[in-house]
Amino acid sequence: MEKEMLVLAELKEGKFEKFMGWMQSDEGMSVRKSAAYPEKTVGAVIPDKSGVMFKVFVHNEEKMKELISGTHPVGKAIYDECVIKMTAWDLTKVEM
Repeated sequence: MEKEMLVLAELKEGKFEKFMGWMQSDEGMSVRKSAAYPEKTVGAVIPDKSGVMFKVFVHNEEKMKELISGTHPVGKAIYDECVIKMTAWDLTKVEM
């Protein structure tokens, strides 16, 4: 079942390009695909490039938790090098 989440990643100084380059690489895409649908992801960048925010559509919550916590075996190295912390929230639609 697909679940919508909002993820905020706080990045170490000067690591925006490195982090985003990895996220768009074949390796990064395979990690992202293991947890969510990259083609549906909506992203935004903090103006000073100290962080990024993603609305993701998750199909494997356990893999997403690994990625967000920095324990995913493939994503751990880039997390340790570039990320201060990631925080995630479940999103629910509000009917108006």
